[in-house]
Amino acid sequence: MATVLWLQGGACSGNTMSFLNAEEPTAVDLVTDFGVDLLWHPSIGMEMGENAQRLFHDLASGKRQLDIFVFEGTVILGPNGTGRFNMFADRPMKDWVAELAAQAGAVVAIGDCACWGGIPATEPNPVDNVGLQYLKRKQGGFLGASFVSKWGLPVINIPGCPAHPDWITQILVAIAAGRAGDIALDELQRPQTFFKTFTQTGCTRVQYFEYKQSTVEFGQGTRQGCLFYEMGCRGPMTRSPCNRILWNRQSSKTRAGMPCTGCTEPEFPFHELKPGTVFKTQKISGTIPKEVPTGSDHVSYMAHAAAARVAAPKWSKEDMFVV
Repeated sequence: MATVLWLQGGACSGNTMSFLNAEEPTAVDLVTDFGVDLLWHPSIGMEMGENAQRLFHDLASGKRQLDIFVFEGTVILGPNGTGRFNMFADRPMKDWVAELAAQAGAVVAIGDCACWGGIPATEPNPVDNVGLQYLKRKQGGFLGASFVSKWGLPVINIPGCPAHPDWITQILVAIAAGRAGDIALDELQRPQTFFKTFTQTGCTRVQYFEYKQSTVEFGQGTRQGCLFYEMGCRGPMTRSPCNRILWNRQSSKTRAGMPCTGCTEPEFPFHELKPGTVFKTQKISGTIPKEVPTGSDHVSYMAHAAAARVAAPKWSKEDMFVV
C-alpha cells in the first residue's frame, strides 16, 4: 500500500472540504479499492496528541516510510523567517514541511495556496506566505526550484481555489499505483491531463464567444451572451477542465452565469484585487481587452472580433431560453 500524509499550512481548509466530496473515486475508495494507506489527515486522522506527534517524527526522520506527502495551504515564513506564525505539533509548520518533503517519494501541492501562495500571498503578504515550489509564477517557493522528491519528481501542483475533488483523488490513485512517472506535467508542474485545455472548453456559451456577443449584466449570464467581454471572465486564458469535469457532476461557474476567475493560474487573484478589477474586463481605450485569449494577439483578435460581429446570426443576439 502507498502511505499518504496530508498536512495543512496557512489555509481555509477548502481543499479538504473539496477532497471529502470526491466521487470518482471517493476518499473512501482510495483506501478500500486503490491501496492507499492514509496515515493521517487533519480532518479524519484518528491519532491525536502524543500518538500523532510520534507518527510525524517517525515519518520526518525516515523511520517510517512516506510515499506521498500532500500539503494544503501556504508555507508561512514569518515572522522574520522563523515560521512561528504557524505552529504545529510544537514546531513551526515550515520545519515539518522541509523534513517530510525530503523523505517523501512524491510531494503533491493541493490548491492555489500550496502551489503558488494564492490569496494569502497577495500583496502586501504580511506573514510571508509562499507555495511549496512557486511564489506566484516564479519558481522556487519554499522548497526551492531544484527540489525533487525521492522518486525524482518535482512538486506535483494541483491548483484551484479549491481544486476539484476528482483532480485530487485521480492523481493520488495514479501515484499510489506506481504511475507517478507517467503523469505528464506542464511548465507549471500541473498534470496535463487536467490542465492542457482551457476553462472555455465545454462552456455552454462558447457560441456567443465565437460571435462576440456579450453579457452586459449579471442575470443574463445563464441565458445569453459571453461573460468575457464585459464581466471579466478568464475562461479563454485559464487552463482547467471545469467545463469538462463538472462540479458536483452538474455545473460550473460559467454554466451558472458566474465569470471564471482564473483560480488555477498563479496570478490569481488577478490585479491584486484592486477596485474596479473584479468582474470587469480590463480594456484599452475603453474597447479593446487588455488580455486576449491565450495564443492570440491584439491585432489578430480585433480583426477576428470585427468580422465575427458582422457575421453574427440573429439568434446570437436573443434570449435562447423561453419560459
